[in-house]
Amino acid sequence: MSRLQPAKAVNSASALFPDKARGFPGKRWVKIGLRTLHLVGTAGVGGAFLYGAPERLWLPYWWMTVASGVALVAIELWSNGVWLIQVRGVAILAKLVLLACVPLAPDLGGLILILIIVISAVSSHAPASVRYFSLLHGRRIETLSGPVRRS
Repeated sequence: MSRLQPAKAVNSASALFPDKARGFPGKRWVKIGLRTLHLVGTAGVGGAFLYGAPERLWLPYWWMTVASGVALVAIELWSNGVWLIQVRGVAILAKLVLLACVPLAPDLGGLILILIIVISAVSSHAPASVRYFSLLHGRRIETLSGPVRRS
């Protein structure tokens, strides 16, 4: 009679920060599709912040933006959690903080939306040496355990 062996414990650090980024077939196209939905949603939400459109007109765009944003963050975290400490992840967290400020200062909603769009444009089109820069490490990193590429 064989003995059952206990399952190996999954190291949560290695689950969040793998040695090599995870991927899946079509990942690039999935992210392009999600980014497209996110941009369309953001444009629709702009009606609320910039023109005072009634909720019934912009709310579907809000949910499109939220759903696509959550999916994009989930893919990045699953791929490699190092994203959280790189400029590209910190930019997302900063945008979420700004968005959370809207209920506290609703009159600034339009300005906050524009600031979020500016952060998005700069952080997504910056050179890789900036996007992959770790504020924690003070240099570009692509993994916590692998070799570091110098920019």
